[in-house]
Amino acid sequence: MNGEAGPEETGGAVGVPKAVPIDQWPMGWQMAFWGFHQQRRSDYMNYAYLQLGSDADAEEAVDLTFDQVMDRWPQMLRMENLEGYAWTILKRRIIDMHRKRRRRPELVDTAAFEAALADRSEDPFDTLTDAIELYGAVAALSERQRDAILLYYGIGFTTAEAAELMGTVDATVRSQLRTGRRRLATLLKLRCPEQSDGTNPS
Repeated sequence: MNGEAGPEETGGAVGVPKAVPIDQWPMGWQMAFWGFHQQRRSDYMNYAYLQLGSDADAEEAVDLTFDQVMDRWPQMLRMENLEGYAWTILKRRIIDMHRKRRRRPELVDTAAFEAALADRSEDPFDTLTDAIELYGAVAALSERQRDAILLYYGIGFTTAEAAELMGTVDATVRSQLRTGRRRLATLLKLRCPEQSDGTNPS
C-alpha cells in the first residue's frame, strides 16, 4: 500500500504515522468518518455475531475495528478501496477475538443443519437464515465463499449490497455465492438449483 503499514498495525509503531485526534480533523473528515460509522456499524455487528456467536464478543470486535479505522482514517480517505480496507480490519479483529477467547464458536452440527433444510421448497437454501445462526456446515467453506453465504443468506443482503460492504464487485460475490452453494450442497448432499440473479430466493 505505497509503503504504508497494513491494517494489523497500530498507531505509534515504527513507520506508522501517529494518529491525529478526531477533534483535530477537518470537519469534512469528521463528517465522513461518522457517516461511515453510522452506515456500517450495524452490518459489521450482524456479521461479527454470525462469526463469534456472542453479542459481547461481536461488539468488542466491532469497537476495535472502528478504533483502528479512526486511527487510519486520514490515510484511508486517500485509498481507492476504503470499504475493502475496513472490511479487512474487521475480519482480523474477529480472528483476534477467536484467539483471545481460545475457542471457536459453537457450530450447529451437520445433522441439525440438514434438518433445518428438510422442509425446503423449490430452493433448499431458502431456510438457511434460520439454520445459520452459528453457521454450521458453512464453516467448511473457503473464507470468501463463507462471507458470501453469511451476508446473502445469514443477513439477507443482495449480492450488490454484500459487494459494497466487502469492497469488491457484484460479479465476484455472485461467483463466490455460486461456488459456495455448490460446495455446501455437496457437503450436505442436497440438490442445489442455480440462481442467476442477485436477489434472495423467494
